[in-house]
Amino acid sequence: MVKPWDTATIGDFLDFKNGLNKGKEFFGYGTPIVNYTDVYRKRGLTKSDVRGKVNLTRDEIHRFDARKNDVFFTRTSETPEEVGMSSVLLDDIDDCVFSGFVLRGRPKNDMFVPEYCKYCFTTEAIRSAIIMGCTYTTRALTNGTQLSAIEIVVPPKPEQEAIAKSLTEIDDLISSLEKLITKKKAIKQGAMQELLTGKRRLPGFSGEWETRTLHEISNEMVDGPFGSNLKTEHYTTERQVRIIQLSNIGEAGWNNANVKYTTFSHAAELQRCIVQPGSILIAKMMPAGRAIICPDNEKSYILGSDVVKVVPNSSVDSRYLVYATKSRFYLDQIADDTQGSTRARTSVSKLRKTAILFPEKDEQIAIADILSEMDMEIAALEGKIAKYRQIKQGMMQQLLTGKIRLV
Repeated sequence: MVKPWDTATIGDFLDFKNGLNKGKEFFGYGTPIVNYTDVYRKRGLTKSDVRGKVNLTRDEIHRFDARKNDVFFTRTSETPEEVGMSSVLLDDIDDCVFSGFVLRGRPKNDMFVPEYCKYCFTTEAIRSAIIMGCTYTTRALTNGTQLSAIEIVVPPKPEQEAIAKSLTEIDDLISSLEKLITKKKAIKQGAMQELLTGKRRLPGFSGEWETRTLHEISNEMVDGPFGSNLKTEHYTTERQVRIIQLSNIGEAGWNNANVKYTTFSHAAELQRCIVQPGSILIAKMMPAGRAIICPDNEKSYILGSDVVKVVPNSSVDSRYLVYATKSRFYLDQIADDTQGSTRARTSVSKLRKTAILFPEKDEQIAIADILSEMDMEIAALEGKIAKYRQIKQGMMQQLLTGKIRLV
């Protein structure tokens, strides 16, 4: 019979200490510092991950030192869900210290092996205990006393090592895919800046390019209704006419979050704002100028107040036009038109004057085909990462709770 795991409290393993607080003039040079973002983003920190610097006295370095195998927890954040995220320091870093926005947990025994510490504080039970136990005034906050009291299971060391090895292997796989996606995106970005400006021509094309404004290439270009013409009282829970919100215009295409509908009868009163699938949608803000093609997964659409509809004429390939809105040539114009605003916003009148570089339509289609293939390759890799992350989450819930034993 397999022996059940022992239990302990986090405080049986770690002694906690608050980090240092210094004025902003001390940061940017000096000794390495483990910052909030380091701990929040990665479960295990190496020397290359700790990039922050702070100027301190020798006494401060001694009092707030960070050593290999120390475990850090985010101490405070705007939401409870971001409090108590943990990360273990896996390398020795000379004169390293830690920020006041995190807590240092220093091991006082060898209860857990360091690699296992990347994962053991992330279980659903421990995360729930941290979230439930944190205080909240203007910000969510935890402390060493609260963390010390949380119960944790303690597998035998050989089992800890086996669990850490299994989870590290899938982490390494995810990391390699992330690096590959970053590389593919950089290649695509370079291709866009060359192909969308005519610096690089595709074989078989030699015609002149033209600079035309959005107004010149559009059969129709209108913005959404004033807010008073499309208010919450006009919404319906029935799936009638989908309202296109700013948040639906994602950087990589349609974002199906923030679902709102209005009635067919009210939409009929705002006929100019009706959108057909295949139209181009441009955001006025957050950030201004981003564009997508309206999908065909709803019966009917209507513009929200901060969205512009563009119906291109037959000389334009819609996919090419959307890609062109990601070019430096286009984005620089948007930035010039919105510069100086606290919430950078453009308008339909400004967008009408915004210029795009256009080759003949056959070349537009060929360019869009190449960039679309790159996007599909990136999307396939992102789908793989999502699958592996889901597998990892399932593994963690099984392995870190003892439901599956590696003995």
